[in-house]
Formats: sequence, C-alpha cells, structure tokens
Amino acid sequence: MNNPTAQQPARKRPMKLTTSVSLMVSTVIVAVLVVVHFFYFLQISSVTRQSVEHKALAVARTLANSPDIQHALLLPATLNLIQPVASQVQKSNDLLYVVVTNMEGIRYSHPVREAINQHFIGPDLRPALLGKENVSVNQGQLAKALRVFTPVYDPQHRQIGVVVIGISLSEVNAQINQSRWNILWTALFGSLVGAAGTFWLVRASRRMLFGLEPYEISALFEQRQAMLYAIKEGVVAVDLNAQVTLINHAARKLFRETGMPQASEQEIVRNLEASGPLIANLRAVLNSGKPQRDEEIHFRGRDLLINTMPVSSKNNIIGAICTFRDKTEVTRLTQRLSGMVNYVDTLRQHSHEFMNKLHVILGLLHMKSYEQLEAYILKTANNYQTEIGSLLRKIKSPVIAGFLLSKLNRASDQGQRLVLSEESFLPDRGSEQQVSVLITVLGNLIENAFDALSQQPEGEVSVLLHYQQGWLTCEVSDDGPGIPPEQLDAIFEKGFSSKGEQRGVGLFLCKQQTLSLGGEIIVESDPGVYTQFLVQLPWDGGEENAC
Repeated sequence: MNNPTAQQPARKRPMKLTTSVSLMVSTVIVAVLVVVHFFYFLQISSVTRQSVEHKALAVARTLANSPDIQHALLLPATLNLIQPVASQVQKSNDLLYVVVTNMEGIRYSHPVREAINQHFIGPDLRPALLGKENVSVNQGQLAKALRVFTPVYDPQHRQIGVVVIGISLSEVNAQINQSRWNILWTALFGSLVGAAGTFWLVRASRRMLFGLEPYEISALFEQRQAMLYAIKEGVVAVDLNAQVTLINHAARKLFRETGMPQASEQEIVRNLEASGPLIANLRAVLNSGKPQRDEEIHFRGRDLLINTMPVSSKNNIIGAICTFRDKTEVTRLTQRLSGMVNYVDTLRQHSHEFMNKLHVILGLLHMKSYEQLEAYILKTANNYQTEIGSLLRKIKSPVIAGFLLSKLNRASDQGQRLVLSEESFLPDRGSEQQVSVLITVLGNLIENAFDALSQQPEGEVSVLLHYQQGWLTCEVSDDGPGIPPEQLDAIFEKGFSSKGEQRGVGLFLCKQQTLSLGGEIIVESDPGVYTQFLVQLPWDGGEENAC
C-alpha cells in the first residue's frame, strides 16, 4: 500500500525577506539608473558639443571685444600685431587655432606663419562677414575642426573683421568619450549607494519584524486568527488612545446578544468607545500600567469576569487587551441548582418526619387507640396546612417554594422565626433569569437578617411577595439592631461589610442583579427598631394577580 504522505511534493521554501527585498529594491534602482543614463547617453554628444561651442564662442567674443584686436585690424597684417595675442589665447585654451581676418578675409593670425596675410579658406566665413555669428564643421589648412565665427566691430559699431576659433574634432570626440565614461562611473556609484541603502533597509525591516520572515509572519497571523475565533472568551484590544483595534468572534457574539443584534463591526466599535465598563477598565490599565485580574463587571445585563493586561513594547505601553467570559449563565444555573438542592433537602427532612409519623399511626392502630389516632392525624394535617400547604398555595414556583421551605427550616433549627406574610402571592411564570435573581436577592436579604438577629433570639424576620400587573414586590424586614444612617448609602458597595474582611458581596450582587432586570432596591432602617428592604422586579406572571 502506498504511503500518501510520500506522494506529496516537497513544499517549496518561501524566499527570505533579505533576498526578496534586495531583489526588488535592486531591480528598481538598476532600472532607474539604466533608463536615466540611457537617455543621458543619447544626449551626451549634443550636450558636449554645445558645451564646446559655448566655450569657443566665449573666447571669440572676448577677442572681438578686445581694443587691441580692434585697433590692429585697422592696420596692415604685415605688422604682425595680432599673432602674439592669438597664439597666447590658443595655447592657454587648448585650441586648434585662433584666426582673425579683416573684411576682405585676409588672415591677421594663424598657427602657420606662411598663412598670415593670406585669404581664409572656406565658405563658412561669409555669414560672419555679414555680421552674423555662426558655427560650422569644416577643414582648412589644418585638420577638420569645429569652427566658431564672431564679427568684430570698431567703437563706432562698424564691422571691421571676424574672429575664428577652431577646435579639433578629435578633441571634441575625446571630451564626448570622457563624458560617457563619467556616465559609467556615476551609474556605478549610484549602484553602490543603492546597495548600501538596500542593506540598511533590510536590517531595519528585520529589526521591526523581530527577525521574522514574511512567511513566518503570515503563518503567525493565520494561527492568531484561528485562535481568536476558536477561544470561547471574548477578546477586545485597544491602542494607546483607547481606540478599539481588535474584537474577536466570541466578543462580537456577546455584544450582539446584549442589545446590538444587527450592529456592524463599526457600530460595535463606536458603541464600545463611547461608553461602557469594558473601555473604562482598559483605560484604567493604560493609565496605571498594571494588570487587573478576575474583575467582575456588569455589561448590558450580563455579569462578566474580565482580565485586563497592558501591551508593552521596549518598556513602553502601546495598548491594552482584555479577555472576558459571561458569568451570567453559570451563575443562573448555580443558583437554580442551589434552589433545587434546598427543595430536595426540605423534602428529605419532611419525608423523615412523615415516616416517623406513619410509624406512630401504625403503632396506634395496633394498640387500637382510635381516639388518640384521630387526634394525632388531625394535628398532623393541621400542621401540614399551616406550614407546607399554606406555602404552596401562595408560592406557585416550586423552586422558590423549596427555597423558602429551606429557609423556614433553617430559621427553626437556629431558634429564629421566619414568617411568610399571608398576603404573599407568586405565580409560577417567571423566566429563569427572574427566578435566579429572586433567589439571589431573597437569599442574601434573609441571611443578612438572620445574622442581624443572631444576638437577639426573640427577633422575627418577615417576608412578603406581592405580584401585580407584571411587577413583583419583595419586602424583607427584621426587628434587629438596624443600620446606622451614615452607612445606608454604602451598604450596596462591593467590599463594604460590618462583619469583617472577605465579606461585602451579597448586597452588591443584590443591587447589581436587580438593576440588570430593570428593577430597583430600597432600604429603610431605624436603628434599634427595624430594617426593611423593598425590592421591585419585573415578573412574567401573565394575567394572574394577587387576590
């Protein structure tokens, strides 16, 4: 059987960053240098020739404006007054010749002495005799040359001659070749500078990318995206200005479940940045630079457990990131399970009691003590109607009923008294969240009342549940020592407690979960007389109202 892995072709190794960047930048540099120098190479002949022409014209004009030349042209050529000046200019400017003629074309100077006082050779002198500067390529007695003609005028601006400058064409071609060599040296220098720039660019790029290759960065990005999508915790990241830069799939799902079902990514970001405890928590970490772990916040009706960390680069904070998960469902299930456990414990206790009572009834039957049997059964039935039957008629929710039964038994075991008001009524149509919140509220308020009455055995805790038109009113009161007036505003703050450290969570949860349903909680207290908590919650009770 063939091995399928052996048939797979070897994966081609991606090109390294150093190689790819070097090739790309070098290609661009070489292309630019080649194009620029190609066009310059095409124009170098004309540019060099124009430079030579301008140089020759400058020399010719200088000689034409010389008073000595102008004065000598008015005298016979045989006096040889211009030849020394022309020879000196020729040598100092590396020219082929400097020739000065009068209006008849008679030479006053020439490198060959025998040519002096002879006619100039070439038709290109004619435009200059007519007062026009001109440039031409021609050959006279010497080699073929680039010739420049400039007219000479006397002080009265009458033309009296012509200055001719000759530059050997071989000299012109030599300068053109020299310029072409300069192009090659310039291109080579540009290539070296480009190579050095490429080297430093690659080093800087690798340093910014932490030494990772592009394919490694791509792989890490894909792994990051998969990880952010796979984890169940929500993730939100912000930059140094607290602007949201990242929201993963779990976070978007939670946000859409809490009031933004049709919101786009941009709308979610705007809502988060505008307000909210998440951004406030991230801003606090940005300002302090210290992580916050296992913080509980309330966000749009949900209880979130959040961990926030600063993001640092080279010991500088550049942002912050938080991960969070929804505690609401876990809390609801825990509280519902707690209510069911209390209900089962209560039933177990009552089952033992009724088993004992059945044994008593059986014994009285064997003894044929019918009058005592009748009295015992009537007493037992009255106790059931008084305790359990009455409770179940008022409280239709089995979870809440079991919860209250457990509290009644707990009060009895502790020698305390818990009374459910005769006017109480609770329909069995509350949602899971409403039942969960009610258990949390009642449980914490009743336990706090028990604690307040721990040093007062004759005290009483009373509970009233009243439903009407979609609202449930809960009253929990006790005649214990009460709450000092200066503490009334602080009792709902997290961590505040008069019972010692590691306390102060119960009333905080009561208020937090009450507000999450859109309800409210109020406290009144007269120290030494009573304490009363009034809670109002929305309740899905249908058309049922209190009688």
